[in-house]
Amino acid sequence: MTIWSVIGAGVAGLAVATELVERGARVQIFDPSGPPGPHGCSWWAGGMLAPWCEYENAEEPVLRLGQQAIDWWASKTTIQRRGTLVVAARRDMPDLRRFARQTEGFREAGPEIADLEPDLISFNKGLFFDAEAHLDPRKALHDLHRNLLAKGVVFHQKPAPTRPENAIDCRGLHARDTLHDLRGVKGEMLVIRCPDVTLTRPVRLLHPRMPLYIVPRGDGIYMLGATMIEAEDSGRITARSMLELLSAAYALNPAFGEAEVLEIGVDLRPAFPDNLPRIRRLGHTIYANGLYRHGYLLAPALAKGVADLALHNTHSEMVDEDRA
Repeated sequence: MTIWSVIGAGVAGLAVATELVERGARVQIFDPSGPPGPHGCSWWAGGMLAPWCEYENAEEPVLRLGQQAIDWWASKTTIQRRGTLVVAARRDMPDLRRFARQTEGFREAGPEIADLEPDLISFNKGLFFDAEAHLDPRKALHDLHRNLLAKGVVFHQKPAPTRPENAIDCRGLHARDTLHDLRGVKGEMLVIRCPDVTLTRPVRLLHPRMPLYIVPRGDGIYMLGATMIEAEDSGRITARSMLELLSAAYALNPAFGEAEVLEIGVDLRPAFPDNLPRIRRLGHTIYANGLYRHGYLLAPALAKGVADLALHNTHSEMVDEDRA
């Protein structure tokens, strides 16, 4: 029986392996960095399953394919189906109106904001995307990893053999040695603890300089993110980005000024020129890459497309065999 070698144990690789195993395939995974951890951009993601919000500056496939992600992840890990709240300061109401024009799947929220999130004390207009959800990316990675181990998948903490047959390359930006049109987009984020503020769903604050999203992780812990910088330096967060992120959080509730900064994350998201993922077959290897800022949102659709191609030679809309 054919054994598929998945290269890379980030969200793309684990999702692909999961989809293959669920269809009866045999799988092994190669990643020299080992089990999921802070060595990859999947670890630093927001975990928002927000296709309607993301449609504000994304192509139509993100909206359509992203909607598949919510039920897919619900069958694999714990998700919260509490929607997304989008707000703006009074001076930034034009940004809120623009966001509404460029998205769908919301209802306008006024006094309802005080019921949805009582700690957002200075916002009385917003948009509520009630069908959206979110998850804890680190728990999701660990759950996929554990479930694959339970189904007999072998994880090799070493590079894959040179030119393996039946390989699926999910290495993210490391695959640029072959996928020359892949680029890195820098993202910066913070994890903070602020037990004085209680938010129960992702909140997006529209801001002309630094649009912010804040995602609750429970126990007073929040993820603040994230920048999108066309730069490939993943070494450190910039002072400006940290100031902007913390200032935006302070604008949501001044109590965030007393928050404890637990973690600072910087990494590079792999992206193609149109910021949409691609599946390419080059020789004996299938390449699945380019999730950009939509890792958890589009990983299920990417995984299904890879499994269709690998097992049935069926081409999804993500398959792109003419470019290299």
